[in-house]
Amino acid sequence: MATLSVPTPAPAAVEDAEKLKKAFQGWGTDEKAVISVLAHRDATQRKQIRLAYEDLYKEDLLKRLESEISGDFEKAVFRWIFDPIERQAILANVAVKKGIEDHRVIVEIACVSSPAELLAVKQAYHARFKRSLEEDVASHTTGDFRKLLVALVSTYKYDGAEIDTKLASSEAKILHNAIVEKAFNHDEIIRILSTRSRAQLIATFNCYKDEFGASINKGLSGDEFLLALRSAIRCINSPQKYFEKILRNALNKPGTDEDGLTRVIVTRAEKDLKVIKEIYHKRNNAMLDHAVAKETSGDYKSFLLALIGN
Repeated sequence: MATLSVPTPAPAAVEDAEKLKKAFQGWGTDEKAVISVLAHRDATQRKQIRLAYEDLYKEDLLKRLESEISGDFEKAVFRWIFDPIERQAILANVAVKKGIEDHRVIVEIACVSSPAELLAVKQAYHARFKRSLEEDVASHTTGDFRKLLVALVSTYKYDGAEIDTKLASSEAKILHNAIVEKAFNHDEIIRILSTRSRAQLIATFNCYKDEFGASINKGLSGDEFLLALRSAIRCINSPQKYFEKILRNALNKPGTDEDGLTRVIVTRAEKDLKVIKEIYHKRNNAMLDHAVAKETSGDYKSFLLALIGN
């Protein structure tokens, strides 16, 4: 399901470090060489390259890249080069500082990650920023928005496939009653979304649709809090469809949303971007790589296309 293309066998980390060093020498940077290495190595290999580069040249590869490349290309490379868990922690830190403005990133991390992944992200966040993710989310949000986001990031859910059909039906009714009454901030909505397993919630959402004739998200539209609720439900119900919509909106809005575009491609290239590409093609009657090529340019375009699998 990943789109990342890694050569077999891949060059040794020392060889890649030497190639990068050569790309930085002389007049200007050889960006094609940087892309040929970094866009075709998995997380473990990228970490080994960073270690090899520092050992060989006594300098931090990230700092060297910072002085060699710029703009959207630099942001994409920086997001990509980190270990996925550490990357999520960094993305979360950037997002919490923006508060409501960037709630989607927090929702994605909380609702798409497995319980073990979310725990690892929170541990990485604590180690890197000397604060808990819950603490920072709480300090940068208020009211119902805070109540929802803190609940989502604080949980450690059951991760099995077992479901309780009677519970799904009863909680579908609870959700429906709250939505009909427009009690969107009801404690029961937040309790159900933040404590039930993914499998149980999907069963509940399916019961909701079967019993009330509409998707649960049909009743959720309005302010930022409701958008966060919708995002959480979409992330839980079908992460790939959720990310396809992020890409579609990023590419179709007036002026490309490079942040959303980069985030999805970088975070999903080693996971399920192939599936997301297929959904994009079906929904838009267009290839994702063609759309990206049309809306981006230069080294940034080349880097994203390499991660997409071109």
